Amino acid sequence: MCGRATVGTLRAMKSRNLESLPDVPPSWPAKDRVAVKDIDDRRERGLRALEEITGGSGQAVVESLYDIAPDLAEWIIDFSYGDVMARPGLDRRTRQLATIAALTSLGNAQPQLKVHIGGALNVGCKPQEIIEVILQMAVFAGFPAAINALNLAREVFRAR
Repeated sequence: MCGRATVGTLRAMKSRNLESLPDVPPSWPAKDRVAVKDIDDRRERGLRALEEITGGSGQAVVESLYDIAPDLAEWIIDFSYGDVMARPGLDRRTRQLATIAALTSLGNAQPQLKVHIGGALNVGCKPQEIIEVILQMAVFAGFPAAINALNLAREVFRAR
């Protein structure tokens, strides 16, 4: 059921030329609402955001998927980066810190967490900010998830 709803939603989104994705409830003044427009530019937006955030590591992940799941590779570019990560409602630093929190909490996404810790540094996050987000996740995701994330952060920091 959930999969069908998602596919239906994506089809409906693709069929429109303009896409409005409010960051605030519709009852808020129009001047405070933002929209991602011109859905046809989503690939360009996605490629630009992917490069600015992850550098070559994100593109390498996408490229590694083309032989086995080219649709997933394109969804990462178009939806994840073109529609979501490029939205104007949050700055890139905030989005990366939120991503680090989510991936830390999952506890099973170490390769992706490593890419996004690097991405956070690329968009101006300080190592201490990344550490603080991970430490906060110990409360919500548990100590093992936070310890594993800190070990990955150490690897990324040392490589820089």
